[in-house]
Amino acid sequence: MNTSELIRFTSTSAVSHRLRSGLTALGIAIGVAAVVLLTSMGEGLRVYMVAQFTQFGTNIVGINPGKAQTFGMPAGVLNSARPLSLADAQALARLPYVRSIVPLVQGTASVEGGGRERQTIVSGTGDQLTEALSFRVALGKFLPPDDPNTPRAFAVLGSKLYRELFGAANPLGERIRVGGQRYTVIGVMESKGTMFGFDLDDAVYIPVARGLELFNREGLFEIDVMYEEGAPVEEVVEGIRRVLIARHGGEDFTITTQQQMLDVLGSVLNVVTFAVAALGGISLLVGGVGIFTIMTIAVRERTAEIGILQAIGARRRQIRDIFLGESLLLAGLGGLGGILLGLACVAVLRVALPALPVSPAWPYMVLAVIVALVIGLVAGVLPAVRAARLDPVESLRAE
Repeated sequence: MNTSELIRFTSTSAVSHRLRSGLTALGIAIGVAAVVLLTSMGEGLRVYMVAQFTQFGTNIVGINPGKAQTFGMPAGVLNSARPLSLADAQALARLPYVRSIVPLVQGTASVEGGGRERQTIVSGTGDQLTEALSFRVALGKFLPPDDPNTPRAFAVLGSKLYRELFGAANPLGERIRVGGQRYTVIGVMESKGTMFGFDLDDAVYIPVARGLELFNREGLFEIDVMYEEGAPVEEVVEGIRRVLIARHGGEDFTITTQQQMLDVLGSVLNVVTFAVAALGGISLLVGGVGIFTIMTIAVRERTAEIGILQAIGARRRQIRDIFLGESLLLAGLGGLGGILLGLACVAVLRVALPALPVSPAWPYMVLAVIVALVIGLVAGVLPAVRAARLDPVESLRAE
């Protein structure tokens, strides 16, 4: 029996028992489909999170007050951190490779305008925010480059806040109150959408010095530094650290690069994706048990057939390969069917739940098919070996 005859015999055997073969392959298909669906959700989450982090650009360094470090002593002993100030931001702007500086202070306050009032996010920031964080102005202009310490009372509205306060009317030049203080509207931002549940369009932007006064804060919430494309990140970070240590007398701040955030995020999401793939893999094991059961039954049902094959000269190795080939065929069909079923489920999810991020994870899909084949091979070994070891005389008597 050559290879082509072995393949033909195996295929004929699987086709002659359509229902049994179909149910066996279905067990594997469901397992593979579960892996495809779960890993697509995990990959979709990863793509979504990375897009959220990179929508503001990838060449940004964030600086926050306080050192992200745990000390083995009471908290009050080292509680001497200086807040980040506007002077710190101005000093960092003079560093090599630095293109833009965005000082930031945030909070919520009441905003009144157009005869309406609502609570919203108030962002005290600098005039370079649009350049550094890829924000665009839809109407009017953004905050002008005033004296950082004595800026004029200008405000820029987020697109949603603009609609809530003024509807379709032109807001430019209108007076609003932010936390009880009067401001003149000079611009409206383009829609930016949401980020991790926060509506970036439901906000108002005012000069950072006025934001510090409004929220009665001594220091900034954060300073974002945008550096030139292709600049050595290590030099940029070291320059920031050197300047702030000289100004603060110690390293009482935390510097985080965009790549560090993406690396941590990627590690977490890879673990999540692997975990959900492992959960789907349990279904593959169940399918493997189904193959083992069906192949064991097949050996018992086809004992006489095995005896005939042995009588006409088939070797034990060939009989073993017939049953192994059948189990691999069933596992392979189940794997391919599972891929199609999983992709169909992903397509349905995209239509039914467009807000749910799903994206097929092709490496996991290929791995799922390989695992299915391995499970099919392992599940078919014992029945195949048992079939090969049957006594020819006893097998023929089973007829």
